[in-house]
Amino acid sequence: MRGPEFLEQLEKAVPGAVTGRTLDVVDPWIEVQADRIADVCHWLATASPVRFDSLQCITAVDWCEPDPKKAAKVSWQPHLEMVYHLWSTPARVSLVVKATLPRWKADVPGQLPEIPSVCGVWRGANWHEREVYDLSGVWFTGHPDLRRILCPEDWEGHPLRKDYEMPLEYHGIRGR
Repeated sequence: MRGPEFLEQLEKAVPGAVTGRTLDVVDPWIEVQADRIADVCHWLATASPVRFDSLQCITAVDWCEPDPKKAAKVSWQPHLEMVYHLWSTPARVSLVVKATLPRWKADVPGQLPEIPSVCGVWRGANWHEREVYDLSGVWFTGHPDLRRILCPEDWEGHPLRKDYEMPLEYHGIRGR
């Protein structure tokens, strides 16, 4: 993957979507605007000179410090970072695509942040997005069947969020 030419083509195809990049490392990555993730991924899979034909995984990283004493030392704002690992079988190269989300939609605790689904680009994204929704609390707009995949349907909260508190009990079963 040639860095400058690749980015120029991406910028031309999806103007203004790329907000950051580091391509000269073992795991090259680009950062894109969250609302443009589906457009960028569609281009990467179908029109890029390096066809990224495989989505390896999607995950969310919760950049939050729940301890107020430690949080006072942190210089950045709490947020979620979406991380998409892509692979091109023909070119044998990988690319990481990142997007930043607020921890809560409109800064209202409990209102899940949203990002467009990439299920229309890679069918395998279906279960990856369901897992991220279930465990990290990210709503994928346009997902065909967004529901819990690991936790029971009536589970409250999202266990991989740093401010998550395990319930004392669930249906009469002690939790901790």
